[in-house]
Amino acid sequence: MQQSPYFLQSQSASASPHTSLSRPLATDSAAHLSGLQQTFKQIPRTRPYTPLLDTIDAPVDIKALNTEQLIVLVDELRLFLLYSAGQSGGHFGANLGVVELTIALHYLLDTPQDQIVWDVGHQAYAHKVLTGRRDKLSSIRAKNGLTAFPERVESVYDTFGVGHSSTSISAGLGMSLALRYQGRPQTVACVIGDGAMTGGMAFEAMNDAVQQDADLLVILNDNDMSISCSIGGFSRHLAMLWESGYQVDISDTGAPVLRHRPNMQAFDRRKRHSEHRDVPQLEDNLFKAIGFTYFGPFDGHNIPELLRVLSLAKQVKGPVLVHIYTTKGKGFAPAEADPVGYHAISKLPAEDIVACDFAKDKATIESEATKDKPSKLKYSQVFGQFLCDKAAQDNRLLAITPAMEEGSGMIDFARQFPERFFDVAIAEQHAVTLAGGMATQGVKPIVAIYSTFLQRGYDQLIHDIALQNLDVTFAIDRAGLVGEDGATHAGVFDLAFLRCVPNMLIAAPKDENECYHLLNTCYEYEGSTAVRYPRGIGTGAMISRPAQNYKIGQAVVETVLGNAHATNKLALLAFGTMVATAKQAAKILTSDGATSDCQVQVVNMRWVKPLDTNLLETLIEQGVTHIATLEEHMIMGGAGSAVNEYLLNASAAFAVSRPAIANIGISDRFIAHGSQAEQLADCGLDTYGVVIQLQRLLTSLKA
Repeated sequence: MQQSPYFLQSQSASASPHTSLSRPLATDSAAHLSGLQQTFKQIPRTRPYTPLLDTIDAPVDIKALNTEQLIVLVDELRLFLLYSAGQSGGHFGANLGVVELTIALHYLLDTPQDQIVWDVGHQAYAHKVLTGRRDKLSSIRAKNGLTAFPERVESVYDTFGVGHSSTSISAGLGMSLALRYQGRPQTVACVIGDGAMTGGMAFEAMNDAVQQDADLLVILNDNDMSISCSIGGFSRHLAMLWESGYQVDISDTGAPVLRHRPNMQAFDRRKRHSEHRDVPQLEDNLFKAIGFTYFGPFDGHNIPELLRVLSLAKQVKGPVLVHIYTTKGKGFAPAEADPVGYHAISKLPAEDIVACDFAKDKATIESEATKDKPSKLKYSQVFGQFLCDKAAQDNRLLAITPAMEEGSGMIDFARQFPERFFDVAIAEQHAVTLAGGMATQGVKPIVAIYSTFLQRGYDQLIHDIALQNLDVTFAIDRAGLVGEDGATHAGVFDLAFLRCVPNMLIAAPKDENECYHLLNTCYEYEGSTAVRYPRGIGTGAMISRPAQNYKIGQAVVETVLGNAHATNKLALLAFGTMVATAKQAAKILTSDGATSDCQVQVVNMRWVKPLDTNLLETLIEQGVTHIATLEEHMIMGGAGSAVNEYLLNASAAFAVSRPAIANIGISDRFIAHGSQAEQLADCGLDTYGVVIQLQRLLTSLKA
């Protein structure tokens, strides 16, 4: 086997090139072959030499390989994933951890007739490589390139579109029942991580799978991680199964057999759970109690063992769960040491930065890459600073997150106030109602949640929070377009589904400073509130302290440009971060050579609910001839719709003068992945696109 220049260490061993999968391997031989796998320490900048991988254009090509060749394929595929991640960035650690499993599944199953359903899908890059998309992988997450997650329109091998957590067992069960109804004897295999298994939807599906006595193979990929370390009672239960020293093996006839488990690793993160509870008997198995046939845990990086177990398990009738144990970031030494930091990476910087030298951690590399750039805070950092500042002043503050401690900027808060920090795992519905329960007892909970994930807790927001007008603040991160993660993670529906709920207040800050103060304003309000802010860095606005309370429902006229005596007078009502775009567009519209007969007032609306209706009346009474709303959100049901509703149903001034109106936002379609700038341009929400739409409005006849 050729040794890669990016190789760090492996257990040197030789194996017969004639070893065949058609006959079982002795335990020593299996361990011998598994030990050939390599660990790398660098991300290659040039396309690595992968002669075996280059022959795999479809899963059928894998089936001709023998065991040693499959292990060579593991190394080549892992090295290729490292290279591709360096070129494109993207999800990282999870993909490296399932290379062996992905190869084993495509070797054993007859895909695409047999169905593989990936949960979340950020671990499916290896799957994409093996299903004809190898040479396109460097385009992943780029405009017109491969999507970051499995998507049915992209490949026949992508059986179900994913991106959110805990959906695979439900989808797989639906497939299995439909296949059974049609008399089609095909295998359905669902791959779900231990983090995703904490989502209640997964347990709902398992309960129903038993009720339906469905033929369903669930592979639990247990790496003790989601994005962060897995937490809670379920994580402890998996740890106890591992710590017991036993495994439920599978016999040649598919029967469960209790055996001593081979040592997998001398050290593992799961050992942290042992201090919380004693290890009970192996019979106390949650999956067995539900009604699944359970096998495991098995080493998910041992190709011969995976092949043996999965080939037998897929023949067992009824719902079956195979529990495998993997390492997030497997095969890349820095990622194995820091699986949280290497959940996802950016593409490699210019050549003057050393490519992921093992002697440097990820933080050092990123620091070097950005040391000459001006410092701007991410909005999640602004939220994190507010949390810490406010918690120091108000001991009623409690903070909740559904498994997004790092992403939501809560690391410092969790360290400084551990007794006031609640990570509930991937359980958005629970997170919302938990906050409601807390609020009934005189504390003030803040739920930090991504916009796209709040969708999963919508009933709870209405029924458990707003209906009771409970004092809960929602800090809604990733509001708006999110770039490379695409449509599954775009936060472009929250205004529509929030503003129709009675008792809700909704704020949309224009920059970091306003975000800080609106968070404070909504926190101080005794009722149900939400502050929505985008992914990534802000404009560079400095945060002024101490925190202020803005007047609820009051907008601010940011600037007035152009000829005060112009015939056309435009009120440009901008929401949130689109205020900066509105100001740029106004400058262009009123510059020399542009629309000279035009005055533009740029209004920072600041609040989506309640609207500043007094200002709207004043603008119209002052002779505004055109009104445009601007938001990074769907037009249907969004902030512009709120303005329309007021003007048509309640505005006395509008009934008299009827200025022309245009709503600028995202049209009725899902926005494909690409950079955030490309997505904005695609929607006509970049400065150029906004100017074009405003010019169209100004040249149109008045309504």
